[in-house]
Amino acid sequence: MSSVQAAKRLLRKEMKNRLVAMSKEQILLQSEQLTEKLLANPIYKESNRIAIYLSMSEEVQTCGILKNIFSTGKHCFIPRYESVNNSMEMLRLHSMDDIQTLEVTKWDVRQPSEIDGRENALETGGLDLIIVPGLAFTISGQRLGRGKGYYDTFLKRCTSIQKDPPDTIALSFTEQIVESIPTEGHDFIIDSVIIP
Repeated sequence: MSSVQAAKRLLRKEMKNRLVAMSKEQILLQSEQLTEKLLANPIYKESNRIAIYLSMSEEVQTCGILKNIFSTGKHCFIPRYESVNNSMEMLRLHSMDDIQTLEVTKWDVRQPSEIDGRENALETGGLDLIIVPGLAFTISGQRLGRGKGYYDTFLKRCTSIQKDPPDTIALSFTEQIVESIPTEGHDFIIDSVIIP
């Protein structure tokens, strides 16, 4: 294992501990502040095709953003992870009710099934904006994911397929901001990181 991978593993452990230490109230309060900031962001306002994750309990809660996407007539895409070949696609989500029809993965995350036949963002015009999750961020856009490389790989694919690459925004709790993150060549830099 390289020294960068070892450093990442240590930082992941520290960040998971920080997130577990946050109260439900802190998570909800900061999530509301981050949602307000994102909805006021000109890049978000101008984006029509948006990829966003369905949040786990210790992540920035995305429910308010999802509701806004649907109420403003934007197109919503969510990830479907494939652990077999470590790949990810962004597939169309039609409504808040649609979330309840999705299968629950071993990570306790809802995602479309393989036989769902949903619209694939990269096959039907690409994406304008991707809201990127992570465990840690720097203000300058470095990101530490969960270690599988799903987003780094997908973001590289987007930039190679789309004529105009999508904007990328990360929503970060104050507790997730760090001075620096050990990075490797394949690590994707996020365009902007929003903090409460």
